[in-house]
Amino acid sequence: MDNTLFIIVIAVLAILAMFVIPQFLLRRATFKVIQIFQQHNAIGVKNAKAIDELGLSRRTFVEGMFRGRDYKPRALQSLMRSEIVLMTEDGKLYISEEKLISLRLYKS
Repeated sequence: MDNTLFIIVIAVLAILAMFVIPQFLLRRATFKVIQIFQQHNAIGVKNAKAIDELGLSRRTFVEGMFRGRDYKPRALQSLMRSEIVLMTEDGKLYISEEKLISLRLYKS
């Protein structure tokens, strides 16, 4: 009986580690990415910034080895797919002020 309970607990923890925790970390990274755009005033086309200026470029392989997983690039891609973060013709990024207001995340 004790072995069965132990296996069930391990299975539940494995499911949490595989599905729930990464989703939580992605959600947290999404809010961090929005906050980075707000801190750099990259709201609207006129204030668009390059990805390097925002500090959101992907880590190198060596940097990734010594730090935890960075969910911010994945969160940025998600925001771009949902058209909250938009790209100018020259490749700079900005957040649509209208989208931020509709999400109630804009602090004026």
